[in-house]
Amino acid sequence: MTEEAVPAKLPPADALAAERVASKPTAPWPVPATAAVVSLLTDYGSEDGFVGALHSVLRRALPQVPIVDLTHAIARQDIRAGSLALVRAAPYLAPGVVVAVVDPGVGTSRRGVAVEPAGGPGVIFVGPDNGLLPPALDALGGVGGCVELEDRGYWLAAPGPTFAGRDIFAPAAAQLAGGAALVDLGKPVPPEGLVRLPPPRVARAEDGSCETEVTWVDRFGNVQLAAAPSDLWGTSAAADPGQAGSPSRSVAAEVKGTHGRYEARRARVFADLAPRQLGLLVDSYGHLALVLNGASAADVLGTKEGDVVVLRARYEP
Repeated sequence: MTEEAVPAKLPPADALAAERVASKPTAPWPVPATAAVVSLLTDYGSEDGFVGALHSVLRRALPQVPIVDLTHAIARQDIRAGSLALVRAAPYLAPGVVVAVVDPGVGTSRRGVAVEPAGGPGVIFVGPDNGLLPPALDALGGVGGCVELEDRGYWLAAPGPTFAGRDIFAPAAAQLAGGAALVDLGKPVPPEGLVRLPPPRVARAEDGSCETEVTWVDRFGNVQLAAAPSDLWGTSAAADPGQAGSPSRSVAAEVKGTHGRYEARRARVFADLAPRQLGLLVDSYGHLALVLNGASAADVLGTKEGDVVVLRARYEP
């Protein structure tokens, strides 16, 4: 009596999946020798083996898959910070699959989803349905198609339910990068059914001031704001700050909830500012940012992500 050959596939998650998977290969579509890029964004950090586990699951299924680590330094369980980092990356993503995991509700009834943007550059997003993904999808034209990752046939078997990145999202991404269609992974979800977070605060007052949320403090201490130039200066914001007729040469900045009030010079680049001079410029993502030449603006202002800053343009004769 010979031992029956077992097809190479990811182990099923439960007995029901085992019965279903036994009658068909885990991936009935052709798997190419090389695959689309898989990009990763998580709050896993680098201290533990979480990121390595994602890489290993992806390469186990697709040994030649190119992997891009967008970042694994999102603040722990900060869905909002993860969503803002993902939307900053969205216009520059390589075609392929994005696995995004900031998932405080892991193991609960929250859904796992795979979502295709309506106007994106051939990118599919995989992750939890907790508000993390929609801002990036909006930046790429909105939601084109969405499925719930409920077909356990491609899930990894796991002793516990608390590592969906390894056990559900990475295997799903491997299927998609290897040639699966979105509909192969689960049942459709209406776009309006996706969980959304409130957008960052931007409000212009009657006196012309602009109240705007701090959305990001980068490693240099630059303070990115939710506001665009037009939120403060209107249509005149395109004028070069060094030219006559520009909307203003300086801006008063106040961090709400503190006694800090500062004067920021409107600048085009860091070098326009004197050493340690506070400035306001349009950053590489099109947002207003408070910066310091050669030092951390966040340290000087005492501000962090989620704070609200009030900007008032100073108009000179």
